[in-house]
Amino acid sequence: MARALNKLTDRRVQALKEPGRHSDGGGLYLRITPQGARSWLFMAAIGGKRQEIGLGPESSVSLKAARRIAEKMREAVALGTDPRAALPRNEDAAPAALTFGAFAEDYISRVEWAWKNPVHRQQWRNSLRDHAAAIRDKALADITTGDVLAVLQPIWLTKAETASRVRGRIEKILSAALAEGHIARPYENPARWRGHLEHSLPKQPKLARGHHAALPYADAAAFMAELRKRSAMSARCLEFTILTAARSGEALEATWGEVDMVGAVWTIPAEKMKAGKLHRVPLSPAALAVLAGVRPDKPQAADSVFGITGAPQSNMAMTRLLERMGRDDITVHGFRSTFRDWAGDATGHAHQVIEAALAHTIKNKAEAAYARSDLFEKRRVMMCEWADYLAGVKLEPEPTTPDADAIAAALAAGKLSPELVAALAKAIGASEVGKVEAEPAPAEPEQTARKPRREKKPNPHQTALFGG
Repeated sequence: MARALNKLTDRRVQALKEPGRHSDGGGLYLRITPQGARSWLFMAAIGGKRQEIGLGPESSVSLKAARRIAEKMREAVALGTDPRAALPRNEDAAPAALTFGAFAEDYISRVEWAWKNPVHRQQWRNSLRDHAAAIRDKALADITTGDVLAVLQPIWLTKAETASRVRGRIEKILSAALAEGHIARPYENPARWRGHLEHSLPKQPKLARGHHAALPYADAAAFMAELRKRSAMSARCLEFTILTAARSGEALEATWGEVDMVGAVWTIPAEKMKAGKLHRVPLSPAALAVLAGVRPDKPQAADSVFGITGAPQSNMAMTRLLERMGRDDITVHGFRSTFRDWAGDATGHAHQVIEAALAHTIKNKAEAAYARSDLFEKRRVMMCEWADYLAGVKLEPEPTTPDADAIAAALAAGKLSPELVAALAKAIGASEVGKVEAEPAPAEPEQTARKPRREKKPNPHQTALFGG
């Protein structure tokens, strides 16, 4: 049965607002991103794999032009040739008018679903918006090496890591535009590094990787006291992030539908987690108090907990808060290290419980296969202790007791000190220490007198043979 074609109309195209792919039939779709970007897309099975080919933004390519392109692409697929060759280089698609900004938004919307971290998605858009504004309205094919250098040079040394990421993102976007036929060949990417920009930009200062600047846990209570004096929503978000030892993106993206105030648990969906696995976070009374303080009268399940008018805050909100507090020497992510150091140094909680609280993946495959529990109740105890510590409550250290080997050795030697007696009484549940007494060592058995050895009578046969 042939697929229906031309399902959409010009009026229908203009009226569509819902994010997603809207089919016109024959592999042609109008894609609308959650941010409102609109573009045409052709989908087909090529070489046994389903592929997507962008035809350009809806603002530049009309429905009629998109249908003509899609028809040529269907013919190319039927003949076994590359449908990208059917992308027109004339007024139908107006590739010369396709700007870097329009194509960048279309490209990000097509690939961002593979990025697990929502903060990463936002960083792509924010970095290009903040640092690549000079090329946003330029036609893709008109962007030169000079344009890229103008974007990178102001931040190349002062914001080394950001500049490196911006360069890589520009390179990827231009390479995708070339692959999709929006830039004519032959073409050399002006944002490429090796053999090109490496000769025009100075060597950057060494990037610090691997560890985020963290607050020593001994200073955590004093920091929290200062933080709680601030009324900004970013302050409440940071306070909640610290209390739960969560990643900043998880807290920023938290919605009221994920929070169970009665059960005192925050359930983070798998798609928001770095490991791609659902994670339950026990909420201490202090964390619940933060939520109660920001909770609207009638929260909607999809509303952001720490958002402004229901929308999530920028991923830089808490970083800017730290800068305003004069603490640009530490990072938001570093508070997870602060928690880890406290839990490992100042408590007796098991390593597995601490790692589970941080939602770390167990790297040992054999160990991971047997780790069926998320240790939720043990984590609840630990997170309540963490909240108390942050409030300045000192934990009483548990008295140390001799281990079983020491007690066994003392019993064998018949030498039980009062401390060992008390420990043994506690272990066996004796109500009175006096009931446990050291038994004297068993006495050496007395030596019994041996009977005199009976003399052997000579064997007459031996005497006869060998002589007496």
